[in-house]
Amino acid sequence: MLVYGDGSERVDPRVRLKEIAQRLSRDRLDHDRLTGCFVDLAGVTQGVADADFAAAGSDRARPAEAVLLEQLTGLADRLLRSWDGECTGGPGQQLVPPEKLPGEVEVRLPEGYAFYALRPEAYGLAARRLRLTAPPRVIGLRSIGTGLACMAAAAMNAPPPFTLRPVGDPFGRHLCVAPEFELEILAGDCHYVIVDEGPGMSGSSFGAVADWLEERGVVPERIAFLPGHPGPLGAQASTRHRERWASAQRPVVALDRPEVGWLEPLIGPVFEPMLDLSGGAWRTECRIPEPDWPAVDPMWERRKFLAATPTGDWLVKFAGLGRIGQEKLRLARRLHAAGFGPEPGGLVHGWLVTRWHPDAVHTRPSLDELSAYLRLRASLPAPRSGASPERLLTMIRRNLPALAEWAPDLNRLHPKPVCTDNRLAPHEWLRLPSGRLFKADALDHHAAHDLIGCQDIAWDVAGAIAELELNADEAHQLASAVAADGALLVFYQLAYAAFRAGAHRLSASTLDHWPEEQRRHLRAAERIERKLPPVDPVQHAGDLHQSPHLGVKPGA
Repeated sequence: MLVYGDGSERVDPRVRLKEIAQRLSRDRLDHDRLTGCFVDLAGVTQGVADADFAAAGSDRARPAEAVLLEQLTGLADRLLRSWDGECTGGPGQQLVPPEKLPGEVEVRLPEGYAFYALRPEAYGLAARRLRLTAPPRVIGLRSIGTGLACMAAAAMNAPPPFTLRPVGDPFGRHLCVAPEFELEILAGDCHYVIVDEGPGMSGSSFGAVADWLEERGVVPERIAFLPGHPGPLGAQASTRHRERWASAQRPVVALDRPEVGWLEPLIGPVFEPMLDLSGGAWRTECRIPEPDWPAVDPMWERRKFLAATPTGDWLVKFAGLGRIGQEKLRLARRLHAAGFGPEPGGLVHGWLVTRWHPDAVHTRPSLDELSAYLRLRASLPAPRSGASPERLLTMIRRNLPALAEWAPDLNRLHPKPVCTDNRLAPHEWLRLPSGRLFKADALDHHAAHDLIGCQDIAWDVAGAIAELELNADEAHQLASAVAADGALLVFYQLAYAAFRAGAHRLSASTLDHWPEEQRRHLRAAERIERKLPPVDPVQHAGDLHQSPHLGVKPGA
């Protein structure tokens, strides 16, 4: 199934470094602003290294990266001391850009900071637990491992790290290292510390570096890992990697829960303990009858908690560190001001706080309400573009075998990306006793860990048709109300079905330990696939207007 996607942005490193330098020079720099600077500097450093890797075809000594890694390690030290409670709020570090930088670099989205409540300080705290028999030499795996490795180096008073980019098959990564850089990494007597988030299904990125070191004479006892979780390697791991992982040092410190002390400046006294709503637990709290529970997958869900205060309840949900979380806070304020979202209480350490309404009931929006909401979404600029029609067609062919040969004329499609909602499920529409409607879970799906991203507003029309089961007349009225392009809408309806069915089947394949949830996903995928009309790949080749039965009239 083709579901996941890796986000990135193209930036001018000089411009981004200038912005970071200006923020670091401010008189007042609290921990969250410092975190934002750290995340952004790590991104530029990764981008510079990867640009050189693409040009050279291998990892090698990079003077520009070395300058940035030294400064990033200094910033990591400051961030870790701030976490420890030391006063580091004033300006204390001058950011000096390297002399030679590429004109543009690709900064990968740091998934742990964006989706999985990963804090860089956790790696510093974990690094302090290592028992090393020689001076540490830290190796960070790009992308997110760049900053995490600097944090580990700062915690151990080690030199700035080296960074490497494992490449190749996701289940069989390998390294490409220039000979002179190899000599630099292997010089001297040291204890190697390999740093990255994960591991995933195979752990092959960690394993590739450890294999490379052992093949060059490093004994296993001199190789430690700093991963993102304490679990074993996934099902696709090799026996060699699994055995090494089981015996190696790999301490983990979890900082994936909000603390009451962080929240009280925003919402007042909090009654403890907070209720964990992650992993589908919110379904009970939302009073959804169990037979009607939507399928969930903990891997796709943000961490979230319910905080009770004397003035009411608040949802505390991970939104992302730095500019990632700030984007969500701005969107939450915009939706609330327009009457479509709960009151935002603020953002702290990547956790977004919004008002929880226990008296809200699930409802079906009227066409006028749905049209008004989608017109609002259509007015919101896209922070970045999502998958192209070409990429979506690849997904359709992969996820829906019946359409494996479908060949529409994509030249007819001219999407204009906006900040789409991307999920208009029935359980996400709530009505307050006052009669006011608002849309829950409206901040994340356009920037999720999938390939869709921000699309033309026709994507949300397609989602509404599918999720709310609109008939042809309702679909036509909605499409007209938001001026959705007809050809694009027909294409998006198939793409939406392919994505949702693929996501359900992918989740089902990983939930053997939760059979009830696995069955929910399989049933949901089957419902979507049963509703697909028969498509003749020859008849439909080059003509997207031949599918009025999909719910919208041609030319709408």
